Amino acid sequence: MNNAYHIPVMLRECMEALAIKPDGVYVDVTFGGGGHSKELLRQLGPNGKLYAFDQDPDALRNVIDDGRFVLIHQNFRFLKNNLRLHGVREVDGILADLGVSSHQFDSAERGFSTRFEAVLDMRMDQAGELDARQVLNTYSEAELHRIFGMYGELQNARTLAKTIVTARASQPLHTVETLKSVVKKVVPRGKEHKYYAQLFQALRIEVNGELEALQEFLQQSVSMLKPGGRLVVMSYHSLEDRLVKNFMAKGKFKGEVEKDFFGREIKPLKLVTRKAMVASEAEVSHNSRARSAKLRAAEKV
Repeated sequence: MNNAYHIPVMLRECMEALAIKPDGVYVDVTFGGGGHSKELLRQLGPNGKLYAFDQDPDALRNVIDDGRFVLIHQNFRFLKNNLRLHGVREVDGILADLGVSSHQFDSAERGFSTRFEAVLDMRMDQAGELDARQVLNTYSEAELHRIFGMYGELQNARTLAKTIVTARASQPLHTVETLKSVVKKVVPRGKEHKYYAQLFQALRIEVNGELEALQEFLQQSVSMLKPGGRLVVMSYHSLEDRLVKNFMAKGKFKGEVEKDFFGREIKPLKLVTRKAMVASEAEVSHNSRARSAKLRAAEKV
């Protein structure tokens, strides 16, 4: 197990929020370097069971040699079907750590990071059809405007989209450096680092269908949890956190809570934490990725 692969964020808080039963069945839907999974197994007894999901082939190298552990090479949006295939009907807890792993950021050739020169790829699943080059070179100006505005929350999304469409007419955008040199003139001075991070986030979310996958996963998680089972989700940007927060509070992503014939609210989950938990200053000082993490937990009614 490679610890440099990814330092697990808020490890103690995640385990406490799951309220682990030694003989329970748990799912870690974002296995990555296996940090959270390893700790979960430590707290499970001989009859406990842990299923983990990861769509990134690189994560398969971190598989844990333990009879209670099963690693499923799939996106967590296929949670229910894959658990059914393993004969699992219901579970005691589900953990999701939605961030991109440090390993993915640090592998230059994956094109996730603004720090390295690389081909614009950004696929979490290397078998995926769509990559960042395709998005940048084939999407219409209106589509680019939408993803930069919605997923990157960039103030000048329209100007950015126009700049890219104009530039690619004379030269396709294939690498991180080409993209940066093309958009340089629309980047606010002194805010370069943050701007590129938001731009890359927007592309990554689009390439991997991250928000759709998250919604599908959240809906399936409720049907897989036993009554009293816990759903624990850690997110790293406001778009994800908003979906998680709404779903845990209302059982849906938009609009008001549904009510039954007697006017009672129909909510599949009840909140364990009223507000999102954040990492301690001590943790942030030795793992900067913890800074933006928000942890929310809910229990199935």
